[in-house]
Amino acid sequence: MKSRPVLSLKDFILKQEVKSLYRKIFRAIREVPDLNHQKELKEWARHDFRNNAHHTDEMTIKMCIKYGERCLKELETSLSLSK
Repeated sequence: MKSRPVLSLKDFILKQEVKSLYRKIFRAIREVPDLNHQKELKEWARHDFRNNAHHTDEMTIKMCIKYGERCLKELETSLSLSK
């Protein structure tokens, strides 16, 4: 059995931030009324997270988190305007 390296506290906190952002994005996507748009947004989100999963540099990860937060804010704004 292959053991995983122990994460530093900083890495652990970053990982938790990424997971939290992922969950927030998917919760927001559930609010999209059109099921086809929901599916497209879920595919986009999964694709973006998978494409960026290889990053290990703290600044790069933080930049990706900020980008994700901006996208989430745009989605939430669009959803609130459409109601």
